[in-house]
Amino acid sequence: MNFTDYPKYFTNDETVSSRNYAKGASRKLLSFMKALGDEELARRVSYLQSTIKKLGISFTVYSDAGNIDREWPLDLVPRIIRAQEWNTVSEGLIQRNKALNMFIDDVYHKQHIIKDKIMPADLLQSSNYIPACEGVRPKYGIWSHITGSDLIRDEQRGFLVLEDNLRVPSGVSYMLENRAIMKIILPELFKRYKIQSVDSYTNDLSDILVSISPRQIKKPSIALLTPGVYNSAYFEHAYLAKKIGAELVEGSDLFVDGDYLYKKTLLGPARVDVVYRRIDDHFLDPEVLRKDSVLGVPGIMRVWQQGNVAIANAPGSGVADDKVIYTFVPKMIEYYLSEQPIIENVPSYLCYDKQQRDHVLANIANMVVKPANESGGYGILIGPQASNAELDEFKSLIKKNPRNYIAQPLISLSTCPILTDKKLSPRHVDLRPFVLAGKNNYITAGGLTRVATQKGSYVVNSSQGGGSKDTWVVED
Repeated sequence: MNFTDYPKYFTNDETVSSRNYAKGASRKLLSFMKALGDEELARRVSYLQSTIKKLGISFTVYSDAGNIDREWPLDLVPRIIRAQEWNTVSEGLIQRNKALNMFIDDVYHKQHIIKDKIMPADLLQSSNYIPACEGVRPKYGIWSHITGSDLIRDEQRGFLVLEDNLRVPSGVSYMLENRAIMKIILPELFKRYKIQSVDSYTNDLSDILVSISPRQIKKPSIALLTPGVYNSAYFEHAYLAKKIGAELVEGSDLFVDGDYLYKKTLLGPARVDVVYRRIDDHFLDPEVLRKDSVLGVPGIMRVWQQGNVAIANAPGSGVADDKVIYTFVPKMIEYYLSEQPIIENVPSYLCYDKQQRDHVLANIANMVVKPANESGGYGILIGPQASNAELDEFKSLIKKNPRNYIAQPLISLSTCPILTDKKLSPRHVDLRPFVLAGKNNYITAGGLTRVATQKGSYVVNSSQGGGSKDTWVVED
C-alpha cells in the first residue's frame, strides 16, 4: 500500500516504517484496506459516520465561538498494540495506581512521605487538598477507584506516563462505543486478528462499586451523580449509568437525612449506598466545600466521613491529580512499594524550584508548560509553536506563581495513520487506559486512543477538536 502523505524521514510511526512499509502486526490491516479499494473505503467511512449519528454519540467542543455538540469523531483505521508489550504496560499502571492510592491515604493521615522528606510539605498547599478528608479511610484504603493515566509513546523508551487523572476521568464510554462500531464497520478484521476484548469493563466497574458499599447486601443502591445535560461528558454519564444499573441523578435528586444519603423517588425516599460522582470535588457539598455549588448535596461529606455512603472517586483524591505531584510518582513507587517504576514519567521540570525554573525560563521556546490543575489540554503552552508574545506571557505567569507550573521537553509523540482524502496521513496520538481499584483490580485492554486531526498538531483532546481510534491489543 502506498502511504503518499508519509515523509520518508518519518521514523516514529507505529504503523508505517521509514521506508513506507507496514510494520509487524499492521500488515494484515493495511493489506486489507488496500484490497477494499477507494470506493469501498469511502462507503465504510460513510457507514461509520451514519452509525455514530444514529446512535447519538456526541461530545461538546469548547471554543471562543461557543460550545458546540458534535458527533463523536472516530477514525476508520484502528491502532494496533502487541499483547506482549501491553502486558508490561498493564503491570506498570497497576503498580502506579497502587502507589497513588497509598500516597493519598498517607497524606490524609500520618503524612510519612512528608516526614521522611521524600516530598516537600508545601506541595500539599494545593486547591486539590481537602482538609475535610483528614482522618477518613475509605474501604480497602482505596481513594481513586477509577483512574485514567494518559500515555504517550517515545521512539526510544516506549510508553511513558504523561499525566494521571484521578478525580473524574472521562472517555471510557467512547472506548467501548468505538469497539462496538468497529465490529460493525470492519467485521472481517475481527476474524483475522485475535483482539483482546474491552466488553467486560462495565461489569468490572459494577463489581468495584458494589464491593465498596458500606452495606453488605446483594444489590446495593448505586447513583451516578452528573452535573447535568450541559456537561461535555453527559453522553458518557447516561451511557454508564444504564450499563451498570445505576440511577442517573443530579444533586437536587439527593438529600441527607440524619446520617444517611437518600434519593427522591415516586415511592418516597430510598437510601443510596454508593455514589459514582462525575462532578469535581469542590462542588460535592456546599456545607464544607464551595458554598455556591448547586451541583452537589448538602451534608454528603458528613455521611461519607461516617462511612454510611461510599463515593467513587473518593473526595480528596484530586490531591494526586496535580501535575506537580505527578513528578513525584516514581519516588512514591519506590517509597511505598520498594519497587522500581515499570513505566517512566515524561522528564519534567518543577518551576517552584529556582534552579529548574531558571532553566525553564531560559529554554521556554523548546518546552511544553502546563498548569498544575487544569485538564482537557487547557492552559498549556507548546513552546515551539508559540509566538513571542505567548512565550513572554507564560514567563510572567511562571514568575508570578511558580508552584502552579511544570515544564516538559516536547516529546516526539508517536503517530498513527488516519484516513483522509483516500490516503493515509500520520497524526500524533496518546492513549488513556482505565484502571479500576476496589476489592480487586482491573485494567482495560488498551484504552481510548485520542488523535490530532490536524497535520503536525499535538492537540489530541476531544474537547478541543481531536479525534479518536479504536485501540486493538492483539495476540501474536
